Amino acid sequence: MTLPNTSEIKGKVKRAKGAVKETIGRATLNPRLENEGAADRRKGAGQETLGRARRKVGDAVKELGKTIRN
Repeated sequence: MTLPNTSEIKGKVKRAKGAVKETIGRATLNPRLENEGAADRRKGAGQETLGRARRKVGDAVKELGKTIRN
């Protein structure tokens, strides 16, 4: 398994930031902040998934290259 790429890392950070915003919004009874946090969390999850897919495609291409060379 290779290291996470930039998209995966940014997605994880956005997801964590969203979870914190959502929790603070819930604790302070601030629905705007809670909704904003939920949206950030969803966007981060999507970005992380996209990054993971990119990494897997890249790994597959590298493996194919190794197979072709041999």
